[in-house]
Amino acid sequence: MDKITKALQKLNSKEKIQVRKILVLIKNNAYFGLDIKRLRGNQDIFRIRKGNIRIIFKKDQNKKIFVLAIERRSEKTYKKF
Repeated sequence: MDKITKALQKLNSKEKIQVRKILVLIKNNAYFGLDIKRLRGNQDIFRIRKGNIRIIFKKDQNKKIFVLAIERRSEKTYKKF
């Protein structure tokens, strides 16, 4: 089982629904209305904030999207990136 699947299992049902909606929006490149921000020191890594949940993803040159992490906000959330 991969890291993203494990992270989704840790969320409650309301949070899972919110994250799935956000992931669909990311997949369709529809960022309007999302709290999205580029991570400091990285040109291609972004975070989306939804309440206490953070979705960190990477965009490559071909506009492909890779979800790197789905976590609750803590002091360690951004240290890996």
